Amino acid sequence: MKKKSGFSKIMGAKGAGTVVTAFIGLIIIYIAFGILNPKVFTLLNIQNLLRSMSKYLLIGIGQSFVMITGNVDLSIGSVVGMSAMISATMMTKGMNPIVAIIVTIVLALVVGVVNGYLVGKFKLPPFIATLGTMFIARGIAYIVNNNRNTDNIEAGDRFQNIFYYGKTAGIFNTFWIALIIFLIFWFFLARTRSGRHIYAIGSNVDAARLSGVDVVKTTTKAYMVSGFCSAIVGFVLCAQAGMGNMDAGNMYEMYGVAAGVIGGVSPLGGSGILLGTFAGAGVWQTLENGLNLIHAQVGFQRIIIGVIVVGAVLLDVVVRSGNFKKKKSK
Repeated sequence: MKKKSGFSKIMGAKGAGTVVTAFIGLIIIYIAFGILNPKVFTLLNIQNLLRSMSKYLLIGIGQSFVMITGNVDLSIGSVVGMSAMISATMMTKGMNPIVAIIVTIVLALVVGVVNGYLVGKFKLPPFIATLGTMFIARGIAYIVNNNRNTDNIEAGDRFQNIFYYGKTAGIFNTFWIALIIFLIFWFFLARTRSGRHIYAIGSNVDAARLSGVDVVKTTTKAYMVSGFCSAIVGFVLCAQAGMGNMDAGNMYEMYGVAAGVIGGVSPLGGSGILLGTFAGAGVWQTLENGLNLIHAQVGFQRIIIGVIVVGAVLLDVVVRSGNFKKKKSK
């Protein structure tokens, strides 16, 4: 029997067809905006587009992990804000940036563990559990520096160059960081037993439990990935502003849902691949970038993206219900 190649395995995965569609859509959208405004094709715009896309990719990775388990994480945006404020506050107090980064990541992971146990062990609906931690994390973001944004971070140059303004091989470091994290978690999800367990509980949690999958541990891992990615985005926003902002990351949980859903990750659980999240983040940022360059109103941008997200979810529901296959077979 002929062994399947890695590419064949990827294309045979659930949601792979949507991934191809998303990448084709990304190319079409990019070329269309380039025709409307040639600035889209400039090196500077491509560099900025990749850097801005990185935030959506990271958030999308975290939310995708959770959605594949059949859950959702509403605390993402607040954890982003909490991470930005905690790291910035520590650095303004003279703490070494590396120590501040490590402490912040640990705290973000703690939020992931709490979410995982509330949903996996105590069986709270994910919407309610993560809504609660969303408010708690945002409250911490406000309290950590006495209800005000931080001053400029003292270690500004090093920290900002690593996470936002610095370049490697002509591309902003933000993108390289996001790409490395994407590759690590792609491997984890596609090639490890823990990754297979994440798909299993998203497909049928009871069957997965009977098969010996530790549902609590697996759910917690997914939420910890979400917490980790949120912390990294917090650092990116902190580096971009040069300070901590209490409202940083507002609505980012929805951006994560959009990046995943556009790329074929099912909000109903059990299907989707991170390559699709990459494409979804690219579609989102290319739309935002292109609409800005043709001076479209912000409200119009949100409407377009909203329609795309709803359309992607409707397509997923139709395909899962079998109506699409029934019509094709007639």
